[in-house]
Amino acid sequence: MQPHLISSFATCLLASSLCALELPNPLAGADGQVATTPDAWQKSVRPQTLQIFREQVYGVRPVAKPAGFQAKVLREDPQALEGLATLKEIEITFTGPNGSAKIHPVLLIPNAAKAPAATFLLFGFVKPDPLEKSNISGGWPVREILTRGYATVAFCVSEVDPDRADGFAGGVRAIFGNSPRPANAWGSLSAWGWGASRIMDYLETDPAINAKRVAVIGHSRCGKAALWCGAEDTRFTYVISNNSGCSGAALARGKMGEKISDITSHFPYWFCENYRQFSNHEERLPIDQHQLLGLIAPRLLYVASATQDDWADGKSEFESCVRASPVYALFGKPGIEATSLPPPDQALLGGTIAYHMRSGKHDLAVSDWQHYMDFADKHWKP
Repeated sequence: MQPHLISSFATCLLASSLCALELPNPLAGADGQVATTPDAWQKSVRPQTLQIFREQVYGVRPVAKPAGFQAKVLREDPQALEGLATLKEIEITFTGPNGSAKIHPVLLIPNAAKAPAATFLLFGFVKPDPLEKSNISGGWPVREILTRGYATVAFCVSEVDPDRADGFAGGVRAIFGNSPRPANAWGSLSAWGWGASRIMDYLETDPAINAKRVAVIGHSRCGKAALWCGAEDTRFTYVISNNSGCSGAALARGKMGEKISDITSHFPYWFCENYRQFSNHEERLPIDQHQLLGLIAPRLLYVASATQDDWADGKSEFESCVRASPVYALFGKPGIEATSLPPPDQALLGGTIAYHMRSGKHDLAVSDWQHYMDFADKHWKP
């Protein structure tokens, strides 16, 4: 630990707009013990905090990489996108006590790469199609990503677990689930993150990919899933939350717009059943979302908001970054570089936590991607 970083952070925190909020200490475990070294954080506080999120918010996963896991390349095109990339259509099969299922991520690797490529893994709402001219759905600007020298892979989350209230029987939760389901059983957000981890299992075997430099990214509900994925799976060394809002990057306490009562009423299947008990009672939560961001430490983290996205509450997302910064300071790393909300479209890239608020609506735009890649350039390129 470097005390001067903690002191500097604490001084700056006094100027923060939401500093009056009483929040759980991100350096304290459920047992009340406060970590003063990175080792104490990793061995005690982190696992305790992670388990609370499992039990009370996202649910407990019954399995990691299953024994029935298989991955293979179904089709490869070495001259995709007019020779810009090598395209691989992958099939991942997982088998459990109640059946099996497949997911079909699509991977593109820049042909100009002279070494194994760093990669952006996107949670998508639709079947990935890199040959679409616009790629508006899901916000996947493959040409821009490839031109910057990065590989990219995307998958449709509904292949892992259908994104609807009656979708349980058609997804991975049913394959590895029991009936009746306990109140801490995993929800769809955790299932989608589990699917991303199975894609990571494949990426670790592909010699064209630098598996030590894989970023996981999601927008909106998928941004929530990306954060939880990054918390559960530390192999992802860069985690990106785009407009994730309630139960994602935004604090629960003091939040404007969407609250726990709203999200658990409309999308109860995203979470474990236990989460409902905090509807209209955010103050009873044993944790808050800044601690979720802290679980990413000391890895790279980027949180982004939008000016017209009041439902997500960008101010709360930014404040969550500020409140997570002491965990990064514990590792001797700067968290977010400012404690006052920056002007729209001004990216804060100077810390290990990056942030920007884009002008516009709830969306994943090419300009967002450019900032995410700028941050990757800063840390991953000479």
